[in-house]
Amino acid sequence: MTDTPQITDSHCHLDFPDFDGQLDDIIARAAAAGVTRMVTICTKLANEPAVRAIAEAHAPVFYAAGTHPMSAADVPLVTVDDLVALADHPKFVGIGETGLDYHYTADSARIQQESLRVHIAAARDTGLPLIIHAREADDDMARILTEEYANGAFTCVMHCFSSSAALARAALDLGFYLSMSGIAAFPKSQELRDIFAAAPLDRILVETDAPYLAPPPHRGKRNEPAYTAHTARRGAEVFGLDYAEFAARTQRNFDRLFTRVARYEAAA
Repeated sequence: MTDTPQITDSHCHLDFPDFDGQLDDIIARAAAAGVTRMVTICTKLANEPAVRAIAEAHAPVFYAAGTHPMSAADVPLVTVDDLVALADHPKFVGIGETGLDYHYTADSARIQQESLRVHIAAARDTGLPLIIHAREADDDMARILTEEYANGAFTCVMHCFSSSAALARAALDLGFYLSMSGIAAFPKSQELRDIFAAAPLDRILVETDAPYLAPPPHRGKRNEPAYTAHTARRGAEVFGLDYAEFAARTQRNFDRLFTRVARYEAAA
């Protein structure tokens, strides 16, 4: 197991009911697959205490929190102060996920955009990376990210990236990162793989978005952090690298973006 290349699941949801009572086994399977760190994402601030408790109870787990765009119209608008206050915790490593989702919730576009700008301000104030969810909102997403970056720099990852080449270029031009999920390993996702292949390797992360979007050979089943390895192996093929080299490169990318994780580990 010591020879297994180490990788990080940069985005999962370990507080979801799919994992109730199973976290010890799930984290052990992740470690066996070389997934030695994971960032679990809180999608509603009301759930932040439970997500924080998972990170506190499990050494490999870090966390981020924000208001998911599909929930933006259903919960009180988060404030910059709300988000900045969370950054006092040493295992709190990112702002979000936030973003725009017009697939099911286009009717709440205005409040989604307002919420997104609040999260950007918090990312700017804390220096922590923004975690973006984008679905069928490419033009507005590119516009808002570009406008806000002009108002002050911030760092960002486009989580579970599966949008257009144009949005990828806009994000990369701002210095942001693209994260590969199981979607990039699906047989019919060649166009998406081509977008990743055209991106700089030093801007690529890997993730599961567990419990969703399990990559082959587990497609259609519950996803879990261990399966990051399947997506990463496909990513290595996309970039023409052996798995160990791709794993090492994505680890360096993660450490460069999620600087608090590396600092926490160095101090542990």
